[in-house]
Parts: sequence; C-alpha cells; structure tokens
Amino acid sequence: MASFWNGIAAMGRNERLVRVRAALARLPNHAAFWLKAFSQENIDLTLRTHTGLQTRIVESPGLALSQDDLDALVADLRTVAGKTLPAGSLAYGIFSGERERLSRAVVTLIREEATGRPIAFNALAVMDVELDGEQQEVTHLGLVMVDPDVQGQGLSWVLYGLTTLVLFARDGLRPKWISNVTQVPAVFGMVCDTFSDVFPSPDPVARQSFAHLQLARGIMRDHRAVFGVGDEAGFDEARFVITDAYTGGSDALKKSYDVAPKHRDEQYNAFCERELDYGRGDDVLQLGRVDLAGARRYLQREVPAGSMPALLATSAVLALQRLVLPVFHWMDDTRAFGTLRPRNGSGR
Repeated sequence: MASFWNGIAAMGRNERLVRVRAALARLPNHAAFWLKAFSQENIDLTLRTHTGLQTRIVESPGLALSQDDLDALVADLRTVAGKTLPAGSLAYGIFSGERERLSRAVVTLIREEATGRPIAFNALAVMDVELDGEQQEVTHLGLVMVDPDVQGQGLSWVLYGLTTLVLFARDGLRPKWISNVTQVPAVFGMVCDTFSDVFPSPDPVARQSFAHLQLARGIMRDHRAVFGVGDEAGFDEARFVITDAYTGGSDALKKSYDVAPKHRDEQYNAFCERELDYGRGDDVLQLGRVDLAGARRYLQREVPAGSMPALLATSAVLALQRLVLPVFHWMDDTRAFGTLRPRNGSGR
C-alpha cells in the first residue's frame, strides 16, 4: 500500500489529479467485474487491465462455450503459441481442442482492443486430488505464453495472479491449493514469492508436509497429462523433482539453464541450477496455497503502483481478514471451518 502513496507523491499536482480521476473513472468497471465474478456459475469476464488491452477470463470453456466460440478460443491460443514455438509442436492439454480437457481449464486471454489480436494467455487446470481421504481441488498454474513482440509490457501480474485471485474470491476467500510445474527460475521464484506454504522453496523455513506429499503423489499418479509429462518420467519425492519430464507432448518447452528466464533474486536461480538437470529435462513440482496473506502480497507487490483499484482491494482484504471473514465462515454450516464439520455431508 505504501507503494501507491509513494508513486502518487512523486508526481506533480496536475499529474496526480489526472491519475486519481482516471482511477476513479475505472471503478464502475472494476465493481461490475467483481460482481460478475461472485455471481456467475462459470466465470466469463472481460476487463481492461492495460491501456489498449483487454483481458478475458473463461472458466470451463469446454462446458460453457458453443462449438464455434470454443474453436475460436483455441485458435487464439494457438496463434499466441505459434509466435514462440514451431507449428504443431504442442499437442497436449488445451491445444488439443477437446471439450473434456477444456472443461477443467480456466483460460486468461489478453488481446489488443483495436485489432482483436491475441497476444498472451494463461491456461489453468483444475484437478481433483485426494487429501486425507477427501477430494480436494488443486488449481494448476498451467501454461503461460506471451507474443515476443509485446514482452516487457507488464503483463505478468495478470497472467500469473489475477485469475487465481478471482477464483479465490469467488470461493469465499477460502484457502485453495495450487500446483506448478516448471524449470524456469523466474516462474519458480514468482510462485515462492506470491503463494503461501510453498514447497519446494529455498526459504529455510519451507518444509514438506504430509499434505504436500499426498497431493504430489496424487498429481503424479493421475494428472501427468495436464502438464505434458509422460508415464516414463520419474519423480523424486524428497525434492519434488520430475526427472526426464519432457516426453509427454511438451517437448518444445524444454530449455537449457542459460536461456531459461532468470529471477531478480539470485537464490531462485541458484536453486534451479543446483536441483535440476537441464540436459536431461527436469522440472520441479511446486505445491502451495492461495490465501489472504498471499492475496495481499500479490496486490501489494505485483499489481502496478498507483492503481487505485488495487489499493481499494488491498484494504478490503485486510478488513475481511480481521473483521468479517471468520464470522462469515463460522456461520456457513454447509462447509468445513477448522475443526467444525458441515451439518450434512462431508462438504469441502
């Protein structure tokens, strides 16, 4: 929150007035966006996140969209992928166009407003994994691609966090498990910085819990196809490293350490270089949670400074955390809250 005021203070008086008025003018659109996020059964939202750019978030497109709309969405994803990878080099997950695969996906697509040209996307996947004898939803952070012509335009805060924040808010701000598979130090570090209780991590307090291990075993047993890892790939349970990972349709994504984008914090680069065999094609499987603390970090660190909607959202998160949310969760007798169990059924 301090970054907002520091950014405003550094501006001249006229510039401050212009920025504040522009932010206030955007508030109705942001309010409508969040109202839709809470009310829609399957999210299909459009928001102007950058000047001249439009972001669309579509949940379960394989269930919610007509065949023509689904084909158009997949074509847009392939267009972005085609700018960075050889044609036809990706054959798994969302690129297959299969409704079954896309029914468990959440797609974030950024396009130019003027031309409609797709320039970047993130494809999350929702996996059902058993934890302590009950099915738990794990949101896999999935594949992110950006047209090389527009890299460096500050799209990462949308592609790596906005959708998970929307899903977290829509689910009543209840902690949600996330997973990530990568060999890119920049992405590895982003997950460590953004989410809570992340393992593995170079943080000396990071520990592998039994919940981490259960979820990792379930993901590697039942959901390898989500991130393009073949059955023959190994898994080191102590380090959460997938060995020889690029054999299940994701071969074109394999990178050497030298070309993999690095994180500004050297500890994440050193961790990946030490733990992963890039010649063989290793990946790290990360597990963590999105919760109120993680949401606050995302809003304060990742959303551009000077964003009035981000400031208001941060304040709302703090208010909910301290005053409203515990009462709201305690009074809901349909879902578990701490040691309390739902009145009817197992709930989630």
